[in-house]
Amino acid sequence: MAGARSWKSVRGSDRRHGATRVWRWGVGAGLAVLAVSLALFSGVLSPGGSGATGKDFPIVAYQGEALLGGQQSSFSKVFTHGKPVVLNFWAGQCPPCRAEMPAFQKVADEYEGRVIFVGVDVGVFTGLGNHADAQRLLRELEIRYPSAYAVDSSPLRMYSVRAMPTTIFFSAEGTVVEQIEAMLSERQLRSKVERLVAASS
Repeated sequence: MAGARSWKSVRGSDRRHGATRVWRWGVGAGLAVLAVSLALFSGVLSPGGSGATGKDFPIVAYQGEALLGGQQSSFSKVFTHGKPVVLNFWAGQCPPCRAEMPAFQKVADEYEGRVIFVGVDVGVFTGLGNHADAQRLLRELEIRYPSAYAVDSSPLRMYSVRAMPTTIFFSAEGTVVEQIEAMLSERQLRSKVERLVAASS
């Protein structure tokens, strides 16, 4: 994206500890998506393109245990409520994540009971903060929709997440409708949620 430099992973060598990855970032003009080049692990990546089925991964709740199925749960349990789901991958030290989250809370309030919003912190896997950073951000922004952290990096591989933030829109049945690797404005988010609700009616 014009005006922004990407997060880059740089493989280094260390005879005692093996290869390490150093995450670097640059800020361009304006607020833009910070592209993330994530480490590729063994196994086949499963992109979350339109029509793909949502895949499960373990989570631990920061808040919203009732909708998440308990403090230690799995993402798939949100679909037991029979509602469309908006899944937002974020991190405590991700500036675009911070910028978009108030709009997510506003739209989540507007569609309460019709759509479930879930935020999943992946900061420890992208070098963008730890759990304490994430909890601090939730408090500062007064975010109330269900939020949790990913236990491992499996969701990043499952959905080929390469940017922070990334938002995935699911039907009530768990089918991926759309995946956005960019910061969403309130207007953009509301428009996508409106279409999601209409398609689920």
